[in-house]
Amino acid sequence: MAKKKYYVVWKGRNPGIYQSWAECQEQVNGYKGARFKSFTSKEEAERAYHTGTNNSSEYSGKQETYIKESISVDVGTHGNPGPVEYRGVCTKDGSILFERKPFSKGTNNMGEFLAIVHALAWQEKQKIERPIYSDSQTAITWVEKKKAKPTLPRDETTEEIWDAIDWAEKWLHTHAIRVPIMKWETKAWGEIKADYERK
Repeated sequence: MAKKKYYVVWKGRNPGIYQSWAECQEQVNGYKGARFKSFTSKEEAERAYHTGTNNSSEYSGKQETYIKESISVDVGTHGNPGPVEYRGVCTKDGSILFERKPFSKGTNNMGEFLAIVHALAWQEKQKIERPIYSDSQTAITWVEKKKAKPTLPRDETTEEIWDAIDWAEKWLHTHAIRVPIMKWETKAWGEIKADYERK
């Protein structure tokens, strides 16, 4: 069973100390420059919050601003549109949790959308709940709306990825999203942990 954690939000919609991922996510998701960190004890969280520790170098580095116990997803493409593959990794150590062989033709955002939904479905099957990071705000918005809006035409060359999009939308309409889906801040934290290093 996961240990109890406390989440300090120094900069967000309502700064404070929260006792769940969901509450913390409501304060920081989509909030520019959000500053937050998890702690394993209430006392430690209160001390950090009340002393304003977030202003020190200890908490200003990129390693302290994202949630390590999470899943990061990313896409590898060869052209946009072009062949598209994706994977999900453990943000903490980069170990691969799942990966999808390349679709013959698709777009980056289509792949990101599918990767997020795959991460949601994978977690449900594994009976775990961790936040999910993607560096595509477009894909995150599509997931939130449960509807992808790619501009790629559906034809015989794109049918494979479009079939996967159909599956993902159906999954979203028939399952609850139980974890926060958050934007990876590349400028602050470097490349997302699932990055294919093809830039």
